[in-house]
Amino acid sequence: VDDDEAVAVAFGLRAAAQGAVAGMEDASIRALGKIVQVMPPRLRRRVDALNAVTVPATWGAGPVVDAGVLTTVAQACRDEERMRFTYTGRGADTTERHVEPHRLVSLGRRWYLVAYDMIRHDWRSFRLDRMERPRGTGARFRPRTLPAEDAAEFVRAGIENVPRTYTVEALVHTSAANVRAALGPW
Repeated sequence: VDDDEAVAVAFGLRAAAQGAVAGMEDASIRALGKIVQVMPPRLRRRVDALNAVTVPATWGAGPVVDAGVLTTVAQACRDEERMRFTYTGRGADTTERHVEPHRLVSLGRRWYLVAYDMIRHDWRSFRLDRMERPRGTGARFRPRTLPAEDAAEFVRAGIENVPRTYTVEALVHTSAANVRAALGPW
């Protein structure tokens, strides 16, 4: 591992400590502490510099994914094994799903499974925090061709097409420039 890779791994562990996977925070912090202890001083200074000037930018706590759900889904993707799970959709409807898992996508503080839905006969993305009791079926499958350049593009396209069902009105006692500076594109 070269110097840049070692620093990236240490910084990645720091990011994981702030991530959206339940139980990862403590494990990431312990691993980071062990790695930093054995790093040469020149690398430790680089990691310390990154930590000192980096501010995590989150919009509050996001959904947390159970580490067991994440690893079960990851194994099914890797092993090309069909899986079943209970899924709670956007409208709070709960359905049973039978899928051919393709890839996991981490986007912001959310994890998504991109999979071919055997019941709906179409590609779908599923938020892992809305998934319950994922389990492999033991049945293997031949991977299908994803109808997108890659899995992350597929998830982004799906998110962009979600109808917005809310309206917010607010009376703010400041200039428009101050509002834009505080909220950005929102």
